Amino acid sequence: MVELARPLPAARVRKAPEGHGTPVPFTRTYISPEAGRAVLDVLATGWITSGQQVVDFEDEFARYVSADEAVAVSSCTAALELSLRALQLPPRSKVLMSTMTFCGAAAAIAHAGHLAVLADVDDVTGMPSPATAAAAARECGGVDALVVIHLAGLPTDVAAIAEAAGVPLHHVVEDAAHALGTWVGQTPVGSISRATCFSFYATKNLPIGEGGMVTTDDPDLAARIRQMRLHGMSKDAWRRYLPGGGWRYDVAVDGIKANMTDVQAAMGRAQLRCFDQMQTRRRAVAARYDAALAWVPGLRLPPRPVDGTHAWHLYAVRVLPDYRVGRDELIDRLRERGIGTSVHFIPVHQLSWYRGQCLQPAAGLPGADGVFERTLSLPMDAIISDAEVDAVCAALAEEGRAS
Repeated sequence: MVELARPLPAARVRKAPEGHGTPVPFTRTYISPEAGRAVLDVLATGWITSGQQVVDFEDEFARYVSADEAVAVSSCTAALELSLRALQLPPRSKVLMSTMTFCGAAAAIAHAGHLAVLADVDDVTGMPSPATAAAAARECGGVDALVVIHLAGLPTDVAAIAEAAGVPLHHVVEDAAHALGTWVGQTPVGSISRATCFSFYATKNLPIGEGGMVTTDDPDLAARIRQMRLHGMSKDAWRRYLPGGGWRYDVAVDGIKANMTDVQAAMGRAQLRCFDQMQTRRRAVAARYDAALAWVPGLRLPPRPVDGTHAWHLYAVRVLPDYRVGRDELIDRLRERGIGTSVHFIPVHQLSWYRGQCLQPAAGLPGADGVFERTLSLPMDAIISDAEVDAVCAALAEEGRAS
């Protein structure tokens, strides 16, 4: 493995609380030197919005995930909304989704003009099982489409969830914000369902800062998303201003402003070239956590794929009742030691706005409530050092011991 650069100085200037060592942030963004040079090259061209770099990034990304088409957009949330719009479902169609996900997924369904139906989750995976998906679909009288999440980078059986929910695969959209590098069985996420949506947010496995991508094997779907990502215009500015291009365009569909810039795409292309090395480091970090935390009473390690490959976007443990302190107190204690953590996620049905916007089972979503109360995401990125991982594990072991 090529050794990755250490964090920028800004990531190291914070001081740890007195009596403790170097602080360990929850995550840091690695931007390769090649990505920095690529941005400067784009700036030098004088063309910084959507152009050739975006086209090239789409082609390279599609090849990486074994998809026929890729469409670059402004975020994963935009990717989800545009994919759902491109399915051309009737207005107010019912779209099944996990309640244990980021609120942006529910927003994408609402903004596409549809109604989110929330499914409960399995206690081990934190994702809907065929049983919970079937129960949610049955209680609301059937659903028209499905958004499947690969939480933390753990693969879910897309086909099994779709079958249980009674949804054909051509009405399935995958939320792969955590899942670049995830494989379901022998198939990379990105080439399984009708549309797969990725995130390039600053914390993600392929960080750009902002940005997203839709992959698909359906050229018509890709064409619709390309048009809708820029107001529904028939030609973007780059194509209008190319030699021989014309200034006229049409707007034949309702679109949004969600295009990617050449600056982002140039970064993305460079980051993609070192992605495998970053993934190698994430796997090593997960293995180091496993070895040290397996012996800490009251902590449950993250689940492993039954069949496939984990992308290790997150390393999320469960803080069980026999741990000395509860999850929230543990977060505070780790913060006092200079160790950053996070929780993924507050279930959608616990967010005040979405309580009245989404359908959910009459009996509630107790599986998700229980998972949420115990889940804790530990520091994880491509440049965390072994010493930092060891410091986190030592703190968890110490806080878990009875006084």
